[in-house]
Amino acid sequence: MPADTALLVTQEQHLTTVAAAAGGDFFKRLGVLAQACTGARAQGRTRLHRNSHRAGSCEATFWRSTTRQEVQKIIKAAQRYELHGRKPGRRNGPLGSIALEILALFGNLVSFKTGRLDPSLDWIMDKLKRSRDAVVRALKALRDHGFLDWLRRFEPTPNEGRGPQVRQVSNAYRLFAPKRALALLGRWSGRPSLPDDDDLARADRKAVEAEHVASLDLGSFASFQCGDTPLGRALAQMGQALDLRESAKRTESQSTSYSYIPM
Repeated sequence: MPADTALLVTQEQHLTTVAAAAGGDFFKRLGVLAQACTGARAQGRTRLHRNSHRAGSCEATFWRSTTRQEVQKIIKAAQRYELHGRKPGRRNGPLGSIALEILALFGNLVSFKTGRLDPSLDWIMDKLKRSRDAVVRALKALRDHGFLDWLRRFEPTPNEGRGPQVRQVSNAYRLFAPKRALALLGRWSGRPSLPDDDDLARADRKAVEAEHVASLDLGSFASFQCGDTPLGRALAQMGQALDLRESAKRTESQSTSYSYIPM
């Protein structure tokens, strides 16, 4: 091969190698950019559970007023149901001990007047000192066996972006007593509660309720105090507006502080 031809071939090979490297670097950068864009979209997009309802628009027909006797009957029926369904040698029955703890907690928290019951998952975990998985499994067991039902809920946020900006909030819960569990109570199902338990039960209920109320935002606090009434709904809307405004201020303040980077 002549020297000139060999030189040209070498130069072409070098250029091809450089171009391939540049092309590889280009596509690599494209990949990094695509991942960054995907991550940004994922951060800006809030995933909601299916069949979620807007908070404040679904609870009136879901919650029902109740009494302390009815709530105690549900808890007692669950305890009998758990004991009756426990197999020999097993530690737990069909519900499990954590499910009974949750049911007792809900019994102290539910509003007898309105049936309102909407603690957050984090609040339940903190109160019972249980893991998220354990609480979720216990809630599912209560629902599967007919002692509990819930509605998933969402509410709007002040975030900017494409499409509706919403976030998932706590579920609305409702207690039940399935017939097969009530049948296990026998005569107890018609008995009033024991007087000796009244003072202790009231004290426990007040303590749980006070702790829960302290964790509520303004809108939820208004709904909890006034119930599903015209006044309650109006105060709840005002509280939600104030909460959204304060949230927007905090977000703006954080964005401003992050935008300044000292040299």
